[in-house]
Amino acid sequence: MEGGRETVMCTVVAVDHTNSFCYRVCSVCEKPLPEDTSRCKFCDHKAFNHSGSSGSKRLFRVLMSIATDTKVFVVVCFDRAARVLFGCSANEFFDFAKLHPFAAATAGDVLTGEVLRMTLSKPKNGNAQHMRVVSVVPLRSGFRPAMESLRELYGLFLQ
Repeated sequence: MEGGRETVMCTVVAVDHTNSFCYRVCSVCEKPLPEDTSRCKFCDHKAFNHSGSSGSKRLFRVLMSIATDTKVFVVVCFDRAARVLFGCSANEFFDFAKLHPFAAATAGDVLTGEVLRMTLSKPKNGNAQHMRVVSVVPLRSGFRPAMESLRELYGLFLQ
């Protein structure tokens, strides 16, 4: 592993849809926020924030099992890499999943079997259990992001 990073060719074996695919963060500083609040205690008290509220947004955090030629293991795919696989923001996926309760499970099914090139790094947090996906490149020529497939499946063709 060079510089704490490793690039692998892999296949998605499974995507964990039992946990939330995303989490809420402050839209200014991106610190994680509890699900029951959309205000950041840190940013709401800063002078540069004149609106009185920092607001929130969602970022992806997707656990998936991948298989390389030598092993099967779990990785965590955060927002930048997950956007490649989903083809949308975490906010958009969250809103879609509210209207279509099986969207997370179906997205996992859509991504299962995809062949990818992933660059992985060791977790930054000492308590983290899984390698992080730094970048992902789909290798199948006909790859479509999960959101495109979901829209088609649910009959939501966007012009």
